[in-house]
Amino acid sequence: MFYKKVIVTGGCGFIGSNLVDELVKKNFEVIVIDNKFDNKNKNATYYKYDINNYDVIEPLFIDIDYVFHLAAESRIQPTIENPRLAMKTNVLGTCNVLEACRHHNVKRVIYSSTSSAYGLKNNPPLVETMTRDCLNPYSVSKCAGEDLCKMYHSLYGLETVIFRYFNVYGERQPTKGQYAPVIGLFQKQHSNGEPMTVVGDGSQTRDYIHVSDVVNANILMALHEDESCLGEIFNVGTGTSYSVMDIVSMVGSDNANYINGPNRAGEAKNTLADNRKLKSFGWTPKVKLQEWINP
Repeated sequence: MFYKKVIVTGGCGFIGSNLVDELVKKNFEVIVIDNKFDNKNKNATYYKYDINNYDVIEPLFIDIDYVFHLAAESRIQPTIENPRLAMKTNVLGTCNVLEACRHHNVKRVIYSSTSSAYGLKNNPPLVETMTRDCLNPYSVSKCAGEDLCKMYHSLYGLETVIFRYFNVYGERQPTKGQYAPVIGLFQKQHSNGEPMTVVGDGSQTRDYIHVSDVVNANILMALHEDESCLGEIFNVGTGTSYSVMDIVSMVGSDNANYINGPNRAGEAKNTLADNRKLKSFGWTPKVKLQEWINP
């Protein structure tokens, strides 16, 4: 017996595949739209489509209750190298998803955005009401998606909720390539006997949030009956930050072998979520970083 019918865009990715697994466990009927086929769940239905192609994806939204929109060009440095692709996927693709939802009267859309919206001008802890400071094509494109979600809610009445994820880690996190998220990359390098590659001096700090806590936030706010959440932005972070060198110590323990590399353009120095707004709707982060790295 299925509970509700949902679409997860980007459901083969790191966060998306974890969300699909949890939705299946909770007896949702899950449709996945992705342009790759990794991390598939045998109890979900998959379509290898590109969200930039509206005519192809639009029929899939018939009789859908909720849409979790995670599909994106989702790393900062590759979007600096290819800003046109970032704009196409993250802006046009998001508009396509929202328009298909509007056309077929989808109940609610949960949009995955980014803490990189805060940039350098805002001092942590970062609050949703702060002025945006987009430093790269990724944050520009994701914030354009935020604006689209707000507009589709205020103009068309489509229910939307916007999440700004901080640094997500956990099972299935990417470990390939020089721009892979730091925790998965460090774990892979350390297990291979390689030095961990620290960007800059490693003093930069991040708020690391476990993927299961992100998944729980998505499902909670999709079903939440308090309509004051609609059209609103919510930080998804722990409210605790660690430096890159802290991560080196956690992963490397007594054998913290690392090398320093150049700083990267377009990235914030420090992030730390003020998560009180999301907590007020009944969410709380449960996984602690140090316990996950060293159980």
